[in-house]
Amino acid sequence: MQTVEQYRVLDLVLEGTAEGNPYADVELSATFERADGTDAVEVRGFYRGAGRYGIRFMPRSAGTWTWRTASNDPALAGKTGEVEVTPAGPGNHGRVLRTSDVRRGDTPFETRGNNTFSYEDGTSFLPFGTTCYAWTNQAPEVQEQTLETLAASPFNKVRMCIFPKFYDYNTDDPAMYAYEGSIEEGFDRTRFYEPFWENLDHRLAQLDELGIQADLILLHPYDKPEWGNAQMTREEDAFYLSYVARRYSAYKNIWWSLANEFDLMPQKSVEDWDQYARIVMANDPYGHLRSIHNCRTLFDHSHPWITHVSWQRCDLQRTTECVTELRAAYGKPVLADEVAYEGNINWGWGNITAEEMTRRFWEGCLRGGYVTHGETYVDRGPQIWWAHGGKLYGDSPERIGFCRKFMEGLPEDMDLVPYERGFCLGTFNWDITCMANNWSEGTDDVVLYFGFFRPAYRDLELPEGKTYTIDVVDTWNMTVETLPGTYTGKVRVDLPSRQYMLLHVRAVDGAATDAEATATDAA
Repeated sequence: MQTVEQYRVLDLVLEGTAEGNPYADVELSATFERADGTDAVEVRGFYRGAGRYGIRFMPRSAGTWTWRTASNDPALAGKTGEVEVTPAGPGNHGRVLRTSDVRRGDTPFETRGNNTFSYEDGTSFLPFGTTCYAWTNQAPEVQEQTLETLAASPFNKVRMCIFPKFYDYNTDDPAMYAYEGSIEEGFDRTRFYEPFWENLDHRLAQLDELGIQADLILLHPYDKPEWGNAQMTREEDAFYLSYVARRYSAYKNIWWSLANEFDLMPQKSVEDWDQYARIVMANDPYGHLRSIHNCRTLFDHSHPWITHVSWQRCDLQRTTECVTELRAAYGKPVLADEVAYEGNINWGWGNITAEEMTRRFWEGCLRGGYVTHGETYVDRGPQIWWAHGGKLYGDSPERIGFCRKFMEGLPEDMDLVPYERGFCLGTFNWDITCMANNWSEGTDDVVLYFGFFRPAYRDLELPEGKTYTIDVVDTWNMTVETLPGTYTGKVRVDLPSRQYMLLHVRAVDGAATDAEATATDAA
């Protein structure tokens, strides 16, 4: 009997025919059932070359499971086995899904669960991602360096392509290709090159061990004509997507991004993308998260197969400020996956300051969204992180880590205070971003972010009958100053006339005392 941990990959390898083209000719699946009859999953297999076939299974619960194969190859049909699934260990929380799909009936999430993420076991998940498009297409030593950098970073999600990328600052041919063949002789789109996929297997598993979600970009427009990946036919796209979903859906840390900048592939229609999503879903029995990413034209994210909004800013000035409108429009989690990059390249999307990168994170997070980092320094190392991986040289990652720690320390039911409400703690909130919990019934925990603005003070009016503490947070210098005493009623909070400041106001247990009222008056 085999043994595997809950939510981990059971990787079965079976021997079958190598005749003809097994990628296209052989059908293989396996049904996994709990011995007590409470669950069953049908998993489709894939060819791995040299007469070997793979079936990958991610058990959703602990206990004894049995499996049986079905195939049009007699050597593969009717195989059986048993696997003992042990409970998930520390840090193993399963897939990431929308909170509303995990914690149904959980009161704090009844109104906002569609906009947030949780792991399969109910643990909240806040994505703090980075972009590293073609890192698995670099030399092995660069790939290892990328993983070392990620392990020391604050990032728990990485946007990455399967196919290599051809674009400015990223024009080299990869060491391996996804298909059998060569540039000189052409590629056979019906046969996959196993060493390429084995490397991807290895890297995705390493990301999972680091606790990092892999946002896999399945298709993109940045391609050489001789590579031909962006110009595949619909049939070739479908063949490829089926294979990828069968090979990787058992990895708990996978997200599917149908495309990066879909609108730069005008040969593919909206109907094509809908069909491609159905293909992925048909070959993914676990229902991983799914999205599609834009360049200039926003995709209609109301399509039911889309689980969350993956968005690139389309305005030079308003970036993560748009999270508010996107949440209202689609009622789904919003990831501002491309808000420009810290760096100094030729293009405006890749030469913002670390301060502005950091500000966009705070702005997006405090509007109830999630933001993705990127770095494009052309003169600080042999690779550019955004495309190749390697090392990070910028000043924003450490500060993004401070943001992540702060956000993860807030109550789970924190949400954006709507601008149309007009007030936040008795002050107009048109010039600040406010997040609070329980704000409709008397606020207990409030965050006020000033961003660009740099007031010398802020007047607040705290709700009656409650006592509060106040933290002054410098989001750039990463400091937290807790003001002495506790506060009630009207309060003037002094600020240092610097940008990127934040106030964190929290209710404490018990009614206000005379001493506390004195502290309030003194403030």
